[in-house]
Amino acid sequence: MSGQGREQGREQGREQGRERNTVKDPVQDAGKDAGKDTPRNAADGRRLRSHQWYGSEGVRSFSHRARTRQLGYLPEEHLGKPVIAILNTWSDINPCHQHLRERAEAVKRGVWQAGGFPLEFPVATLSETFQKPTPMLYRNLLSMETEEVLRSYPVDGAVLMGGCDKTTPALLMGAASADLPAVFVPAGPMLRGHWRGETLGSGTDMWKYWDQKRAGRIGDRELAELECGLARSAGTCMTMGTASTMTSAAEALGVTMPGAAAIPAVDSAHSRMAAAAGRRVVELVHADARISRFLTREAYEDAIATVLALGGSTNAVIHLIAMAGRSRVPLGLDDFDRLARTVPVLADVRPGGRYLMEDFYYAGGLPGLLARLGEAGHLHLERPTVAHDTLREQLAGALVHDEEVIRPLDKPVAGQGGLAVLRGNLAPDGAVIKHISAEPRLLTHTGPAVVFDDYRTMQATINDPALGVTADSVLVLRGAGPLGGPGMPEYGMLPIPDYLLKEGVTDMVRLSDARMSGTSYGACVLHIAPESHVGGPLALVRTGDLITLDVEARTLRLEVDDAELARRRAEWQAPPPRYGRGFGALYQEHITQADTGCDFAFLSREGEVPEPYAG
Repeated sequence: MSGQGREQGREQGREQGRERNTVKDPVQDAGKDAGKDTPRNAADGRRLRSHQWYGSEGVRSFSHRARTRQLGYLPEEHLGKPVIAILNTWSDINPCHQHLRERAEAVKRGVWQAGGFPLEFPVATLSETFQKPTPMLYRNLLSMETEEVLRSYPVDGAVLMGGCDKTTPALLMGAASADLPAVFVPAGPMLRGHWRGETLGSGTDMWKYWDQKRAGRIGDRELAELECGLARSAGTCMTMGTASTMTSAAEALGVTMPGAAAIPAVDSAHSRMAAAAGRRVVELVHADARISRFLTREAYEDAIATVLALGGSTNAVIHLIAMAGRSRVPLGLDDFDRLARTVPVLADVRPGGRYLMEDFYYAGGLPGLLARLGEAGHLHLERPTVAHDTLREQLAGALVHDEEVIRPLDKPVAGQGGLAVLRGNLAPDGAVIKHISAEPRLLTHTGPAVVFDDYRTMQATINDPALGVTADSVLVLRGAGPLGGPGMPEYGMLPIPDYLLKEGVTDMVRLSDARMSGTSYGACVLHIAPESHVGGPLALVRTGDLITLDVEARTLRLEVDDAELARRRAEWQAPPPRYGRGFGALYQEHITQADTGCDFAFLSREGEVPEPYAG
């Protein structure tokens, strides 16, 4: 495409954006003029990437056109039109995405309306609920699939459909690497849970009532009722778990339709949003507005600020660092800690607050929260989004309807962001804690370590009184990091021993190189880097060692002198490789540590990838 043609496309996109900016309800109406005055002539078609497959006089294009007829399409349905790939992570085993098969039809409707040609591609479904040892093991695999599907097929733009924890970063990582015009469609949260007149939050209340069962406060009958009331509809967890944290981060990055992240999965507004995304991506193709235009340093800083203001999941730290790496944007733990010291928590949503995502949506959703962050100077308002020329225009008119759910700036849930980055001789490359969901008394704490070398051993022995665990103990789990897990499973919310639960203990300091569910809570220090499996200091801790946590000072220290640690290190032996072949072998050879995003080094490094020759 010539520079002149590209500039003409951008100018046309700006003109259409100015028309859209007059819309006051972007969730319902964004993209309603999609396709208006969009060129449909042959010259425009020749500028499309898909023209390489369909437009030449050679035998390959003849074959491509013939095979498209085999699919049942007429020439006028697709020739010269933007081909839009709909990457759908639906599957029968992913309850978070069980409605995405229907939503893909809404996306197709929008693409057809705007004059595009939609093609649905099934890609890997990463189900947090069922996939073992953890879908984090396969996040990078889905990102690779996303990139290569977009690169190898006659695709001009993409709509990315996901939401369950790892699908959002995986799809956006792959799209960033492919760098085509793209819009992300979040799956949306499920409806509130209910049990005996009480409102339930998936994940958060699962942990809470499971502990009550272990403590003997409820029985099997109550637990069976809770199973039926905890998850009532399609959609992701309705707490501010990793799913809603990451879809909110995607909206803050500017790659969704406005307000998309919080729409309940089964609300009719969700179908309208999906159709609007289909219309909008066709416009982005005509304007040659690739996703790299939106995934800038400023956008990633705003995504961090959003996660902090939401009291969001610690998993966002790893994912945003990895996503930024694919966008060639330097981002690290220090960026999170720097912003956490100034950005307040405004969303009173579980597990750190009282309400659920459905309440958050009706209270004004992410546009309402972002508008308040913008007022306080925490956002870069002049950057573009997929729907508007600037974030400032996108947030114009955004309102908060319930100030108990989305707090005013002068009455925040907490004056600083809900995450803290810790360093010290136990975590030289950093660790994180979601201190907003911990008991305040534990944020400065020194106690003796009780060490578990692996999760299975911990499960089998945690309730044994012979271990001598007290409320002051520091529970330590190792062998659960990116390599040791493998895949860094969500083991970080270590269980409190039954006998302490019965005594009324509800929180303890717990350390690991693992992650934890965004729906979890407690004084859990996570992502300790380097992990124990590669010889990080966590591998040297012994039961009885004193460990000091000081969140205010941002320190995590093993109270053992350097000479003793050197002696222990000399005795330490690296575990043997876990995988002898297959994807696991590829994973263990290339995975990076938590502080750099757990990406594959060969995916995030500099280097050109040539366009395939289609003729």
